[in-house]
Amino acid sequence: MWWPTWAGWLCVFGVAGILAAIWALEGESFLARTERQPADVLIVEGWISGQGISAAADEFKIGGYRAVVATGGWSGERWSARRWNYALDVEGYFLRMGLSRDRVILASSQDTEAERTFQMAVAAWRALHAAGPMPRAVNIFTRGAHARRSRLVFAKAFGPATKVGVISWQPTNFEMEHWWHSSERSEDLIKETVGYLFELIFNSGRASNSPQTGG
Repeated sequence: MWWPTWAGWLCVFGVAGILAAIWALEGESFLARTERQPADVLIVEGWISGQGISAAADEFKIGGYRAVVATGGWSGERWSARRWNYALDVEGYFLRMGLSRDRVILASSQDTEAERTFQMAVAAWRALHAAGPMPRAVNIFTRGAHARRSRLVFAKAFGPATKVGVISWQPTNFEMEHWWHSSERSEDLIKETVGYLFELIFNSGRASNSPQTGG
């Protein structure tokens, strides 16, 4: 049976340590990278908080978008009596900005405990498909390290006919400290690292990415 020598094990652990150190320093910036497309539709994930929705509104103003898609599911656990719909939060904010109803497209996703990002992508695709010709490009507005996974999932759901860009919004306090000083960001980095790899390699266990059959 083949088995590494002590020198072989030293090399294995050395390489693993180097990769872990690189990811610790660069992983969050990789996952949270903004990569815009020249799009005229902005899709906003409503779970990013009120401050994030406000930042999305600023992006909409300066980005020259013709329409915004408000997407998201329900907050909290299903047993909770204090739940609200994230997509409605986005819709209400943009309508209060003075946008006409035909420029604000509601895309509330299914109430589910898993595959929430995919369900948001499915809801957004269906809403845009029902509203008229599909756009050639869209930008997803999301938060922090979730950006890389959101773009990948939306790109799979929308297919090659629509280019998908992403805008990663960072709360103000994210820029004031390293991620390892924040339990929330540490949890996000671990969760999004695993989630992105699972989506990239295993398609998150889905049999199909078609928005027509995706829930």
